[in-house]
Amino acid sequence: MLADCPIHTPLPVVDMERAKRFYADQLGLTPETELRDERDGVFYRCGGTRFLLYPSQAPSDGLHSQMTWLTSDIEAAVADLKARGVVFEEYDLPGLKTINSVAIIGESKGAWFKDSEGNLLALGQFE
Repeated sequence: MLADCPIHTPLPVVDMERAKRFYADQLGLTPETELRDERDGVFYRCGGTRFLLYPSQAPSDGLHSQMTWLTSDIEAAVADLKARGVVFEEYDLPGLKTINSVAIIGESKGAWFKDSEGNLLALGQFE
């Protein structure tokens, strides 16, 4: 049943105007739909899927990846986003080390950054 259902990711936002500026200026995204008014949320569409920024009184804890964009060239995507002012997380942990903001995890690669609201977002490349 659920395998046939579309999904979307909801991300909490404390300051909707700040978040919309981040997603427009730094990620280059345009809202697909603004619900009744922005107090209800804003949908964005990427690669046939969509996600929702919704108003929240509590900020994200940002302790885990909340959304990942899949890319075929993670290094180019990281460079493009850095040129737009996105700051990537750098890790040097047992089992996870980034080099130039990209970690190799088995046969895949990952890179992480936080949005203006503290949501931990990711880029992923799977071989």
